[in-house]
Amino acid sequence: MSDIAALKKEKQELIDKMLEMQKQFIEHEHQNGVSGKDYWASSEGLLADYRQEYMDMANRVVDIAHEIVGSNRL
Repeated sequence: MSDIAALKKEKQELIDKMLEMQKQFIEHEHQNGVSGKDYWASSEGLLADYRQEYMDMANRVVDIAHEIVGSNRL
């Protein structure tokens, strides 16, 4: 597998995981409601690391996209 193919595979896997996380978040929100405090300061359950994990994956997806096309993010 070429480097580009490996990057594309990694990017798709991250996107798939992000979509699954969104689905879980929406289900959680519909069942339990989510206050601003829950979203921003939750220390347990689904939301404990959700924002950071999602942001890290989203940033990696952007970095991979730039790497694939040979551009720089900054």
